[in-house]
Amino acid sequence: MMCKTFASSFSSFCTSIHFQKEIAFFSFQCERRPLDMLSSLLRQALPPRLHSRRSTASATTPSSSSASTPMLPKQPSHSTTPTPSIPHRRRRRRHRNTELPPIAPDATKAETLSAYAPHSEEGSEKNAGNPPAAKQTPSMHLIKARQLKYLSEIEPETLREMFYVGKSSSQWKEMKEYCLTIFESFNNMVAIFKVKDLGTSYLSSDCILRKEMLDVTYDLITELPSEIQRLILKSIVNCLLTDRRTSSTDSLRAYYILLLNPMFDSTQTFGIFAHLLRQVASLTDQEHHYLVHWIKELQSTEFKSIINRLNSFITWKMFPNRPQDLPHPSKCTWWVPSAVKVMALFNAANNLVRPHIVPFEDFYNNSLERCDLLSEYYKWQNVYSHGGFSFCQYPFILSIGAKRSILQRDSEQQMIVMARKSLVDNVQKRQLPDIGMLFLNLKVRRSNLVSDSLNEIASKQSELKKKLKVTFAGEPGLDMGGLTKEWFLLLIRQIFDPDYGMFTFDKKAGVYWFSSAPCTNYQEFRLVGVLMGLAVYNSIMLDIRFPACCYKKLLSPAVVPYNNPKMPVGVAQLTLQDLQLVHPDIANGLKELLEYEGDVQEDFGLTFQVSYTELGCVKTHPLKTNGENIFVTNSNRGGYVQLYVDWILNKSVYEMFKEFYHGFHSVCASNALIMLRPEEVEMLVCGCPTLDLNELKAVATYDGYTSLDVTIKYFWDVVLKFPLEFQKKLLLFTTGSDRVPIGGTADMTFKITKVDDTSLLPMSHTCFNQLVLPTYKNKKTLRAKLLTAIQNAEGFGLE
Repeated sequence: MMCKTFASSFSSFCTSIHFQKEIAFFSFQCERRPLDMLSSLLRQALPPRLHSRRSTASATTPSSSSASTPMLPKQPSHSTTPTPSIPHRRRRRRHRNTELPPIAPDATKAETLSAYAPHSEEGSEKNAGNPPAAKQTPSMHLIKARQLKYLSEIEPETLREMFYVGKSSSQWKEMKEYCLTIFESFNNMVAIFKVKDLGTSYLSSDCILRKEMLDVTYDLITELPSEIQRLILKSIVNCLLTDRRTSSTDSLRAYYILLLNPMFDSTQTFGIFAHLLRQVASLTDQEHHYLVHWIKELQSTEFKSIINRLNSFITWKMFPNRPQDLPHPSKCTWWVPSAVKVMALFNAANNLVRPHIVPFEDFYNNSLERCDLLSEYYKWQNVYSHGGFSFCQYPFILSIGAKRSILQRDSEQQMIVMARKSLVDNVQKRQLPDIGMLFLNLKVRRSNLVSDSLNEIASKQSELKKKLKVTFAGEPGLDMGGLTKEWFLLLIRQIFDPDYGMFTFDKKAGVYWFSSAPCTNYQEFRLVGVLMGLAVYNSIMLDIRFPACCYKKLLSPAVVPYNNPKMPVGVAQLTLQDLQLVHPDIANGLKELLEYEGDVQEDFGLTFQVSYTELGCVKTHPLKTNGENIFVTNSNRGGYVQLYVDWILNKSVYEMFKEFYHGFHSVCASNALIMLRPEEVEMLVCGCPTLDLNELKAVATYDGYTSLDVTIKYFWDVVLKFPLEFQKKLLLFTTGSDRVPIGGTADMTFKITKVDDTSLLPMSHTCFNQLVLPTYKNKKTLRAKLLTAIQNAEGFGLE
């Protein structure tokens, strides 16, 4: 009766979402009958011949499974004292002694019996005068060990044959027993999948699993009948209940095996998956360290599938289609934090590998953009007052759109605070409020763009966190965003001109880098930093082609040190791969030095110093103390290369980059920067690197036109055939910037307005991303007029 109760309760458990109640019931049953879960396996433990002997023996003496139970003394038959008995327990023992098939089909009867035969005859000689005792049955541990040994020696091809035989005959007995044995316990999982004959090249902390066998097993499990899959899930639950308190390297391997289980892709298994994630998340730091190093060995497809599974679980919990299917919120508050913490292990593993196993964008969960992100941000900032979990603690899961939203809303809050402060100051000074005090107003001349901009910014340092508005001297125009875009564009174009001397341009790398030539005024580098900060702060895209290491340095550290002006800033740990993106020729030369097979000292004659040209003169600089007298050899060339890279990317441009760093952070002084990767900062500054006008066509709206009008058809036929250079000029003409927002052109607004005067050239309102297009009668005229407009659009034509 108890078996039926157990089975029915567990069946309801597998179909129930309310995991908590079922856990308590299942734990109670397991405590009462912990060995009943093995009954299906024990029925295969002994050959049939041994069953009859065991049955005969059980009629006279207790079985070996109860040998350790204290036996009550026998009472004389004439005694009036009733003989105590345990009929229920005896019935259970007899039930376990029913006929069982052999462990392995290919095991002979003699081999099976010899395993349980006595090893000496001394016992029989000593008991020659005593009545014959019943033969002892084999121990359950020995049966289990033999069965595990057999299963652990199965090869992938044998398992596939077993599966196809079961599929063709609809007899799944062998596959069922194999799968249930695996997930019966953590020890079974490891015993079956562990590599045999390790040798001396493995450490105890290595994963050492038969990955091919594990992959084949999981591939076949997903194709088994649903009733067998439910039994497997039941076994997994039993493992999580009974083995959760164990702490060993083998237990870690079992957790690793379970994390790879594709059965957890189904939302119906998410309740069990949540408990697995909770146990993995609660492991110690040392155990997490092992897991991370095992995870980094996964193939990219498998790695990505697990990341997708975790993200699906988080989305399902955060935004359920049927909230009533979930447990009470108070009972599953730990579901999402556990999943995110496990995902952090995968993120750490991904960051250890170069190149990354998967792109960092694969960790993004775009559904989180629907959350109250500012609330998450403030919760993270005020951990002592709010406490608890916040997604901002794990920024790898937040998309660049979510981070941009946080940064923009944080910037808006700072703008409001600055505007309110200005208003209060004016009131205290008894001055009339002026709308201009709410903005950072810059008035510049086109003929003196850099100097005027530098002077305006230097005189208004306290107002940099206000909304930016630009006015060009001598030109009418109200800045609704278009003039600001033009100011950024013209200023960047002039500052980054190689003839201006602030930056050098490498044609092979296609990027700008800081000039190491001596400079008497570093304030212009601070201006460039302010420009980048204002662009991010005001959501403006810039065409600045810096290498990736520039943004690494810009986040080193991500927050300006407080009250410590002497602390180095903008210094990052950079490698030869970073130098490859700045000066590929120098990087290739250093790489050849590292790979040279001859005598480096004899053939190159290098010392620990670097030579460079300054104002036409060749100068040298020691890379270390007394470096000019230390030769580069085969043994120290690695250190030489690292010092060379550090000098070029850090030390030689330190003063310039320090001003650039402080300029950027004078505007973007926000803790939200801590959440950003260097690649994400680049995207915030420069926008999306790709331009697809087909996406722009899909989001275009029309005023006076429809998408079926002939002029509109002419327009899209012409611009889609433009080369990329002219497509960017069209984007610049219409929006004031040739850069695409982070979400791509699909996130832009683009409006085409009709005008009947065909003598006019196309016009634009860059503040509103609006193109005014006359109704030209043919495609040739439209193309000629449009090219004339976009190639002569600076200044007067932009509003």
